[in-house]
Amino acid sequence: MHDVVIVGAGPVGLFLACELGLAGCSVLVLEREPETGSPWKVMPLGMRGLSAGSMEAFHRRGIRLADSGPDEDPAPAPRSAGHFAGMMLDPARVDVAALPYRLPGPALEGMMTSLDAVETVLAERAGKLGVQIRRGVPVTAITQDDDGVVARAGGRAYPARWLVGCDGGRSVVRGLTGFDFVGTEPRLTGYAVHATVADPEKLRRGFTLTATGMYLTTPYPGHLGLMDFDGGAFDRSRPLTREHLQAVLRRLSGTDVTLSEVHRASSFTDRAMQATTYRRGRVLLAGDAAHIHSPLGGQGLNLGIGDAMNLGWKLAASVHGQAPDGLLDTYTAERHPVGARVLDWSRAQVAVMTPGPHAAALQTLVGELLATRDGTTYVYERTSGTAIRHDLGSTDPLIGRNAPELRLADGTRLGDLLTGGRGVVLDFHDDRSLRAAAARFGLRYVTGPARHGLGLSAVLVRPDGIIAWTGARDGFEQAAARWFGSTSAAAGEILP
Repeated sequence: MHDVVIVGAGPVGLFLACELGLAGCSVLVLEREPETGSPWKVMPLGMRGLSAGSMEAFHRRGIRLADSGPDEDPAPAPRSAGHFAGMMLDPARVDVAALPYRLPGPALEGMMTSLDAVETVLAERAGKLGVQIRRGVPVTAITQDDDGVVARAGGRAYPARWLVGCDGGRSVVRGLTGFDFVGTEPRLTGYAVHATVADPEKLRRGFTLTATGMYLTTPYPGHLGLMDFDGGAFDRSRPLTREHLQAVLRRLSGTDVTLSEVHRASSFTDRAMQATTYRRGRVLLAGDAAHIHSPLGGQGLNLGIGDAMNLGWKLAASVHGQAPDGLLDTYTAERHPVGARVLDWSRAQVAVMTPGPHAAALQTLVGELLATRDGTTYVYERTSGTAIRHDLGSTDPLIGRNAPELRLADGTRLGDLLTGGRGVVLDFHDDRSLRAAAARFGLRYVTGPARHGLGLSAVLVRPDGIIAWTGARDGFEQAAARWFGSTSAAAGEILP
């Protein structure tokens, strides 16, 4: 019996598998696709954007993606700021000083990559951590009781103590285990297309909002995104022929552009749905299995990475019998509101883009707001993934927030201290009582004068990078007990 079976070997499932493997859990990943390579996962159709928050998660586990940049602080201002409903933001208007508790660090920039690149790095790391991955085994049945869960796949039974569905928007796990999935129906059919365009000069570059919808061209020749406001009627209902795609593109662009050949194309909608809970018994959901929405803003992959980062250490503590009461329930309590905000962000963009005079008026208004420093900064903050704050029941503005890159005078960064996946006590004043308390809870204790410490005397950071306590007030024992139990079997690690 494995500790955890994960269904789905995409980026979210693999990231979660790495988190659990890092914590010493026995993990099996079941993937329905028999092979790793897919034209849908490489450039251009597999292109995805990782937000600054996701890049920070990778950095805090010591995972380096290809071309992810040097291990040094980024430029003072972001090089790109994204878009809202196809309206591009000027990065020069981002007020970096206004971003909450931002400190310099090597992972405060997002990056463009591909699904294949992310999965390759994560699969290699998972293998080194002892994770087993079995491909070509679609799950067909799931049963569970108080002691465990069994997945049937490929004619075999795979028992485990826990099971996590990371199997995408059409999650088999979600359907087999009876999760409620609620939300809003689509307004549009979207298309991701890789084609040969006979006359590409007829199309504008980047996002183009029109009276009938939106189309997008990327730096990759023939890579197109289309959004046709037909109520989602065409999605997966008929073949995606060259003639149909060309007709949609001509209508959206108002040109007579010609598609000579369509190499690959897929459709999607802006349906926005979310599981009402992310846990039913010993089965949990993460990533698109827990929530779906339109790809506007590139939030889907990043939302899923955040789910995996939040769930991994909590599930590992449950596996090892070290979780305090209710720890695993905080996964839904913390991540469900984050998912709901992303779904609303997606809905808001669709509302602004919907053809008609009302949306046109909204576009004008939003465009004027985005032309301001405050407007651009707000959108950047929402989409960067670094400004999330969970309600941990404290009025301290830092508690519940993703920790900034605190740094000791010797150059040691918080991100360096989180690579082992353990909770960290960072003490800038070498408090003996705090040192002893950290050891009792099995936490990594690090002390030294601060280079960047935000005026704090000490801070407790959960394994997922969330601040659970600050030395600005009493309560360390209570905070540590809440997240790490009354005592830990592991000895704390003391570092000078």
